[in-house]
Amino acid sequence: MDKNISYNSAIEEIEQTLNEIENKIIDIDLLTDKIKRVSELLKYCKEKLRNTEEEVDKVIRSIE
Repeated sequence: MDKNISYNSAIEEIEQTLNEIENKIIDIDLLTDKIKRVSELLKYCKEKLRNTEEEVDKVIRSIE
């Protein structure tokens, strides 16, 4: 997983892949790889959101 990818880029890639699957324009031979990639991206986004939330909480606590 490329940790240098931005959150927005990850979301865009997930949406693009889901669109390809929904519109049945994805090659069946690539489906497993695409699903694995989406899974990795979702984990990355979840971690990014959790880390951001923790940082925001720290900042808020520091100004209280």
